[in-house]
Amino acid sequence: MEAEAAKFIGAGLATIGLAGAGIGVGNLFGQFLSGALRNPSAADGQFARLIFGFAVTEALGIFSLLVALLLLFVV
Repeated sequence: MEAEAAKFIGAGLATIGLAGAGIGVGNLFGQFLSGALRNPSAADGQFARLIFGFAVTEALGIFSLLVALLLLFVV
């Protein structure tokens, strides 16, 4: 296998983290909505945790994209 082909395969595998981030964000907001509909009075207290979880999940997705781009253009 050529090094160029291995680089493309590695970058493609590194983008799997983006799919995981998408699933994580969907799960996060779905669970929050489910809990907020069951107990609306507690939804305001949990909103800050929702935003923090969203930020961390998206940061991991962006990190995996960064790794893929580094594999493509730097290595």
